[in-house]
Amino acid sequence: MTNLKDAYKQNKVGPIFNGGEVAQAAIEAAEWDNPDKEIIVVDKGAYVRISAEQEMIITRASMEEALGREFLMSEIEIHLGSMAGQIEVTPEQIRFFFEKTL
Repeated sequence: MTNLKDAYKQNKVGPIFNGGEVAQAAIEAAEWDNPDKEIIVVDKGAYVRISAEQEMIITRASMEEALGREFLMSEIEIHLGSMAGQIEVTPEQIRFFFEKTL
């Protein structure tokens, strides 16, 4: 059970990737695309959790820069093991967010 004073911790959103180059690129992209946010990375070897408070955007342009190749946002889904929050995917970006916060 979550203590009410710790409820704010439940507003974290973001992807949980199976390891690999896409996960590593997403870490860089998340930091570039969300300069005003603290990006938290938990690397457990088998999976990598990337999170931020309330909203996180990862753009195709940043993924391409980090990977050094063309990238389709639909590739994210292949590597995405899970996620926290709601998700919105366009050809140019993926957005993790919460409409309401605690």
